[in-house]
Amino acid sequence: MLGKGLPADPEGIYALAARSMFQLFSSMSQGMFLADKTGRIVWLNEGYELLLPRLGVASVHDFLGHMVEDVIPNTQMRRVLETGQPVLIDLLTNRAGTFVVSRLPLRDDEGSVIGAIGIVLFDQPETTLQPLISKFALLQRDLDEAKRELLAQRSRSLRAMASGERRAKYSFASFVGSSPAAVEVKRQARRAAQSLSPVLLLGETGTGKELLAHAIHGASARACGPFVSVNIAAIPDTLLEAEFFGVAPGAYTGADRKSRDGKFRLADGGTLFLDEIGDMPLSLQAKLLRALQEGEIEPLGSNQLVRFDVRLLAATSRDLPRMVREGLFREDLFYRLHVLPIRVPPLRERAADIAALVEVLGEELALRNDMPVPELDAAALQLLAVQNWPGNIRELRNVLEQVTMLGDDARITTPLLLQVLQSAGVKPVQLGEALAAQAPADAMVADSALLRPLAQQVAELEARAIRASLAANGGNKLATAKALEISRATLYDRMAALQIR
Repeated sequence: MLGKGLPADPEGIYALAARSMFQLFSSMSQGMFLADKTGRIVWLNEGYELLLPRLGVASVHDFLGHMVEDVIPNTQMRRVLETGQPVLIDLLTNRAGTFVVSRLPLRDDEGSVIGAIGIVLFDQPETTLQPLISKFALLQRDLDEAKRELLAQRSRSLRAMASGERRAKYSFASFVGSSPAAVEVKRQARRAAQSLSPVLLLGETGTGKELLAHAIHGASARACGPFVSVNIAAIPDTLLEAEFFGVAPGAYTGADRKSRDGKFRLADGGTLFLDEIGDMPLSLQAKLLRALQEGEIEPLGSNQLVRFDVRLLAATSRDLPRMVREGLFREDLFYRLHVLPIRVPPLRERAADIAALVEVLGEELALRNDMPVPELDAAALQLLAVQNWPGNIRELRNVLEQVTMLGDDARITTPLLLQVLQSAGVKPVQLGEALAAQAPADAMVADSALLRPLAQQVAELEARAIRASLAANGGNKLATAKALEISRATLYDRMAALQIR
């Protein structure tokens, strides 16, 4: 219910609030002035008159009617008049001193800039804003300390690279995507990084499991320790045991006279990542389980037990529960690894991330091949977003690289993209087919209407919404802005951009 004395109509309330705010700023600020759209000063209050001698202005008559730049050195008021963008808080320093100021554009009923108001909020901010300045100084000190620590970490990383030490190459920022699926998997991985329990990364090939393993190590308490990765599928079964546990001098015919450390020893104090653990032979699974349970290994040809301290990460694209049921993977080892399982989603469940992935992969390709960054038209990007991508991000990278190499310029078009997909033996999913699978036939939109720049389609929809709301509110712009849940200034800006009269 409206309070006593308030106007009954929304326009009246708005006008009253505007007058009240103007009077409040005029009385409480250190000074205030108005300039017209040409930048000529047309009004100032008593507070600003007191500042004139410090500006070197003898009287009000020498201030009014002059261009703002001529009487207020270093002012940025001209930018506000030209752009129509307010500057809510700024520091202005000139011969009069240092001030905290605001600059606000003034608009007519049609939204056009007709002038601007300058407000001196605080004089001598080093005194009046001392609590805020002190807090800022503390934040700045913390920031400087963080910068020094990052520089020290970078120096340690460079020294480690120079000495051949094993370090994580990727962080969570390297896992590109803001879709719900991507956000959830990063959330789970960050939580796993705070634990010392084994992590099992599950997902199809090419989804980024190894990247996440690097990121988990880099965000863990063991980040300063080594990160050692073993791709089990790439090592012959006969060499796996030596690869894991190491070899004593002369352990077998042809063995080196010097001992050779295995991956457990190399990862001591850090993280050991076992990629494609589903390919590990049964004969080695029992030895791996014992090593994990006892925290010790016995190198080939040695009778000495060697202690180790390793955090284990594992990954597989295989169905481990099914392999357990079929006797292809030890059940006890499965439960030892399956403490913190994280399912990494396939690319087809992250269609919203395609655009961001294309941008990042395109920049990598351009940097590696010393060429312009590839650009996709809207239709080509939509075509990529509806593909099934059985090879996931690895397949997407391959397609982009092929298209980039085949194209005459950096622009990637839909026909060229279709050609590459078909030459790879893939039956491309057309955009129309994807829409048909999601919508009833009577609700289908013609492909030709959708295969246009996205910005153009959004602008058309926005214009229709504004016109409909204006018609429903009898042309009342305040009511229209309220119905659309935007400010009146934003409504004016959008109407001007969309040429709505």
